[in-house]
Amino acid sequence: MEYAILGVVAVLAVFVISVYNKIVKQKMVVEEATGDIETFLKQRYDMIPNLVEIVKGYAKHEKETFTQITEMRAKAMSSGSLEEKMDVENQISQALSKIIAVAENYPELKANTNFQDLQNSLKELEDNIQKSRRFYNGAVRDFNTMIVVFPQNLLAGIFGFKKEPFFEASEDEKKNVEIKF
Repeated sequence: MEYAILGVVAVLAVFVISVYNKIVKQKMVVEEATGDIETFLKQRYDMIPNLVEIVKGYAKHEKETFTQITEMRAKAMSSGSLEEKMDVENQISQALSKIIAVAENYPELKANTNFQDLQNSLKELEDNIQKSRRFYNGAVRDFNTMIVVFPQNLLAGIFGFKKEPFFEASEDEKKNVEIKF
């Protein structure tokens, strides 16, 4: 009888350790994905001043747009939580679109090789950010699913694991693009 109780306790302990390790491993994947996004965002933050300076030389009357994106960059770099960062990132994406749109009005700017190089780098960077967001959202989906299904949900609650937020498109990004002729 004593050995049976020890056997059950041992099996239960192995089960708890196994489930805990699975949850921790998935949490690490989420943290890795977060780190990847932050790396790409840092590259974007580093690129913004160069882009603003090049466009500023051609479009002096667009000062409000330049000030706005510079302020958003500073806010994004100092934001603490991932939720704050997500919100600011959506605003930065919109502001960068405005800068690229401003450039469309200046043929000599569009022909500037530095601007073209920055624009190409920014496009590549935006693609990498989107890929990283998809990877992050997949990792979050797997983690969130893992901690809400039985029996992992019992252990996740005991060990304090909480759902992670998804990177979601802003309301402006969800709207259909209007094309007028």
